[in-house]
Amino acid sequence: MVVEARRNAAVGWEEKRVGDQVTTPADPAPQAASAASAASAASAAEAMTYRQALRRLAAAQKAAKGVSLYSRYVNRPAGRVLAAGAYRAGMTPNQVTLVSAAFSGGGIAALAVAAPSWGLAAAVYAALALGFAFDSADGQLARLLGTGGPAGEWLDHVVDCAKITAVHAAVLITFYRHFALPGDTWLLLPLGFQLAAVMIFFGGLLTDKLKPKAAPGAAPVPSRLRAVALLPVDYGVFCAVFLLLGSQDAFRYAYLALFAVHAVFLAAFLTKWFRELRRV
Repeated sequence: MVVEARRNAAVGWEEKRVGDQVTTPADPAPQAASAASAASAASAAEAMTYRQALRRLAAAQKAAKGVSLYSRYVNRPAGRVLAAGAYRAGMTPNQVTLVSAAFSGGGIAALAVAAPSWGLAAAVYAALALGFAFDSADGQLARLLGTGGPAGEWLDHVVDCAKITAVHAAVLITFYRHFALPGDTWLLLPLGFQLAAVMIFFGGLLTDKLKPKAAPGAAPVPSRLRAVALLPVDYGVFCAVFLLLGSQDAFRYAYLALFAVHAVFLAAFLTKWFRELRRV
C-alpha cells in the first residue's frame, strides 16, 4: 500500500489515463492531501525502532585506524547508544552537537568558577565525558540519516576547537583562584598544554584535508599497539584527570604528566604529518 501511495503521490498533476480517455485533475487539494498522506505513511513505514537503529549504527562505524582503545571501545559505543536515542527522539545531528557543547560548556564553567572538591571532580568529569560521547553521536546520527554535510562538519569542528581551548583556560583560572601553587611558573602549564592540544587537533585536521583520499577498498586492520599508545592523548582519557580534582597535588602532577606526553606526541605527529605531505 505504501508503494501504491508513493506512486499516486508521484503522479501529482501528471495526466492520468482512464480507459482510452485522458483526464486532468480539476482540484489540487485532493492530490495534495494524497501526497501528504503518502509521505506520512512512507515515513512511518521507514522509521526504525531503537534496536534497529542501534544495529544499523553498529554496521556503519568509521574505520578504527588511528583511534585509541578508549574511543574504540568506550566512546564510540556510548555515542552509538546516544545516536540511536536521538534518532528516536527526532533530533538532528546539529542538535546533538549543541547538546555536546552544552555538557562540555557546563563542565568547563563549573571547573572555572567552583572551588575544587571531590564532588566537583565527579561533576566535571561526568559533564566532559558526556559531552565527548555526544560529540561521537552527532556524526553517527548523520551517517544513519544520510544528512551529513559541510555545515554540520563545520559546526562539529568549531565546538571541538572551543572545547579544547576553553578547558585549559578553565584549568588556568582554577589554578590561579583556588590552588596553593609552589610558584607562579605552574600558571604556564595550562598555557603550554593548551598550545599542544590545539596544535594536535588543528594539525591532524588539516593533514586529513590536504592528503589525497585513499583508494576505496578494505580498511587495514588497526594496530592494537598503536591504539594503546594513543591512550594518553585521547580526550576521553584526558577527561579522567579531573576525577583527581579533589586533591590539588594529585591533579597538578597528573595534569603535568599528561602535558608531557602531549608534548612528545606533538613533536612526533608534526614530523609524521610533514613527511606525509611532502610526498603528496
